[in-house]
Amino acid sequence: MKVDAQRKPYLCHLQKPHLHCRYSLLACDYSLSPSPSSPQKYPLLANLRRFPLHVFRRKPSPMDGAEAPLRTALTEKQTAVDAKADTVRDLKARGVAGAELDSAVEELKALKLEATEIGQRLQSAISSNGGGGDGAVSREAFRQAAVNTLERRLFYIPSFKIYRGVAGLYDYGPPGCAVKSNVLAFWRQHFVLEENMLEVDCPCVTPEVVLKASGHVDKFTDLMVKDEKTGTCYRADHLLKDFCKEKLEKDLSLTAEKAAELKHVLAILDDLTSEQLGAKLKEYGINAPDTKNPLSDPYPFNLMFQTSIGPSGLSPGYMRPETAQGIFVNFKDLYYYNGNKLPFAAAQIGQAFRNEISPRQGLLRVREFTLAEIEHFVDPDDKSHPKFKEVADLEFLMFPREEQMTGKPAKKICLGEAVSKGTVNNQTLGYFIGRVYLFLTHLGIDKERLRFRQHLPNEMAHYAADCWDAEIECSYGWIECVGIADRSAYDLRAHTEKSGAPLVAHEKFSEPREVEKLIIAPVKKELGLAFKGSQKMVVEALEAMSETEAMEMKGALESNGEVEFNVCTLGKAVKITKNMVSISKEKKKEHQRVFTPSVIEPSFGIGRIIYCLFEHSFYMRPNKGGDEQLNVFSFPPLVAPIKCTVFPLVQNQQYEEVAKSISKGLTAAGISHKIDITGTSIGKRYARTDELGVPLAITVDSTTSVTIRERDSKDQIRVSIDEVASVVKEVTDGQSTWADVQWRYPAHSTSASGESSHQNEI
Repeated sequence: MKVDAQRKPYLCHLQKPHLHCRYSLLACDYSLSPSPSSPQKYPLLANLRRFPLHVFRRKPSPMDGAEAPLRTALTEKQTAVDAKADTVRDLKARGVAGAELDSAVEELKALKLEATEIGQRLQSAISSNGGGGDGAVSREAFRQAAVNTLERRLFYIPSFKIYRGVAGLYDYGPPGCAVKSNVLAFWRQHFVLEENMLEVDCPCVTPEVVLKASGHVDKFTDLMVKDEKTGTCYRADHLLKDFCKEKLEKDLSLTAEKAAELKHVLAILDDLTSEQLGAKLKEYGINAPDTKNPLSDPYPFNLMFQTSIGPSGLSPGYMRPETAQGIFVNFKDLYYYNGNKLPFAAAQIGQAFRNEISPRQGLLRVREFTLAEIEHFVDPDDKSHPKFKEVADLEFLMFPREEQMTGKPAKKICLGEAVSKGTVNNQTLGYFIGRVYLFLTHLGIDKERLRFRQHLPNEMAHYAADCWDAEIECSYGWIECVGIADRSAYDLRAHTEKSGAPLVAHEKFSEPREVEKLIIAPVKKELGLAFKGSQKMVVEALEAMSETEAMEMKGALESNGEVEFNVCTLGKAVKITKNMVSISKEKKKEHQRVFTPSVIEPSFGIGRIIYCLFEHSFYMRPNKGGDEQLNVFSFPPLVAPIKCTVFPLVQNQQYEEVAKSISKGLTAAGISHKIDITGTSIGKRYARTDELGVPLAITVDSTTSVTIRERDSKDQIRVSIDEVASVVKEVTDGQSTWADVQWRYPAHSTSASGESSHQNEI
């Protein structure tokens, strides 16, 4: 499922000259970053202390909408400055002195001050709108601090690091693996178990014929350009996007008209053909960023890793770019397994592979990544959902296409209202949007930085009924992490046509019914002669017509002998003549209805979700002395890599024995934990576990009871040794909140000064 400007859901693939991908999750060229504990060496980290946490969040600003008039005002003022400067130079050249020259100089100084003031206001407007200025610095500083901590604590690291690594490939370390495992376990519980889905596990190596049928072999491409001297490759759209963003953020001399033009280019970037993209690169004088050498014209590059199956090399295959095709080709068996009943859903978690041209943005764009995908098969004539009422009252940020096209921001909408008004196409699609919202917020994603954006008409394939992306805001901007699409019956029909196996469902009638069937029969010979290589797309478009469209075409052909027909996959209208297609209606008695099910597909980029969770959970707080910033990950217990730690307060044989006994009890209760019997100060041990996002810390300071410390509040309660495991399990399993157990157990005693007797936070 394609997910951002680069990766809109895969269902859009047929409408453009190149097929976009489902998710490219994470990657950039990588170098190890040192600890953020030395801000003097890393000025961005020093700057971070001056900014509030999560300062990069986008909030409404009084400067919104002010950028264009400020650019116009600055241009006019600069023109006035230039004119007055010419006047001063002319006066000096003519030898004019005294009051007249002094007056002109003072006027020039005043104009320069006014221009400077407007420039500062413009910079503030740009910064408040999400670009440049201190906001950009603080976003970068925040990201640098978070990523440094993640790498140092081994959440993830570049693969093959001792060989200088490979862009787009990362390894998850122990805490990263634990977080990922917890996210996937909750995904299974939330979707597979609660929705009674059928889980499958299909091979990563896929025969070419399968991906030929799905369209990947021919159209799974991105546009690439090469440095004409060094041969270095770049994503063409990335170069244009970076150029436009940098000009908008840093060039205050841009006129309002030029700024509007660059913003328009960013808005239509996905829709540019290779020719249009190449023309823009030349128009703006964009060269290779590393060498400034000229670039080649853009050309399509297939993103799949090719291989051969077997030693002969005669059976071509590919590493799968998505997991969904394995479900589609198994539909017949899954339908039988489900008792030949609809609706039902199949799910799969697995690795997918994309040979990214220029992977970047860390874990957000990689060459190998984990997808979790659901294919919910439903009767195309009945897309209601029996459990829709359970999510109908949810209210969250939605970004319908009308708001996008009129320049309005996302707004909170009740899901039930969105479905009833037709903003969301049907109940089943709406139900999964609601379930995705609950899944992400339960993981720990900030609901104020989560929105559901509807695809614009030019983003969707002709067969798609509706499509929404769950986008999460992080320091890189809004990142598409989940695509929820009504893909109609396209996939099953494509594999039926290629394989000859009928991937259909049946509805048996209690009594025979007389039905009137629409028959659209393209004459492939005539279409082939007329359209040659484009024949298949024209045939697909004809067969996908609704009854209304087909009957209108039939009338036009009978009266005029020809008709203009828009084929969105070609991006143009073609001329269809009477001998190219036969359209009719037939009445017949049927004992059953045979149909191709529609598919509602939620597709999750697990790596992207995890990275956004890392950022949403990360914050810094001062130590006790206020002279150092300590890093904390505020993971919910649900996804925390380790649920609790066990510390003897001091190195003492009795305390260590109690700690080991508690550890055994936690293990028996199935609670992941870490025991630390080193002599390090308790404050430093707390700080180390806070960096790992451990929600609870057990400190053994007696042989009968212990204290339990909560990570974010640093509050402590005293609990008897016999109850420790049950209390921790209660909190980490979500049966009780920390506030609940605080109410039931006494707070840890404090010293006369008010400090906890062994808190000793560093």
